[in-house]
Amino acid sequence: MALDEYKKKRNFIITPEPEGSVQGIEDEFVIQEHHASHLHFDFRLSLDGVLKSWAIPKGVPLEKGVKRLAVETEDHPIEYLNFEGVIPEGQYGSGEVKIWDRGKFHLVERTPDRIVIDIEGTKLRGRYALIRFKGKEKDVKNWLLIKTK
Repeated sequence: MALDEYKKKRNFIITPEPEGSVQGIEDEFVIQEHHASHLHFDFRLSLDGVLKSWAIPKGVPLEKGVKRLAVETEDHPIEYLNFEGVIPEGQYGSGEVKIWDRGKFHLVERTPDRIVIDIEGTKLRGRYALIRFKGKEKDVKNWLLIKTK
């Protein structure tokens, strides 16, 4: 099941994060500023009934041609589109989560190793590509996020 890994990592009696029940949203994205053990940005796309998710350690590229490491994380529930709050100490991903940008996207191309989207957010606009690193098994979760135009 798509959210099994997400649910295994969390105690929903303690964390304010959503468990996940909404489905059917397929063209929205959210970028969350996540003050966990290290500040990073979580880039999430509504695909396949969940939010496909990547952690971007150095932030989302704002200029054409800039490449940023994007580490694929577990799928998150659609309700995470609206999630802001503090994940309590001792819980997976503890720290403050704030919405940095949100909006719609149009899927241009999708293969197992490449996702190309046109984004219309409050801060972000334009075409972005996620490209999976090629190579060793350990690299399978590493992608590049590039603003292409």
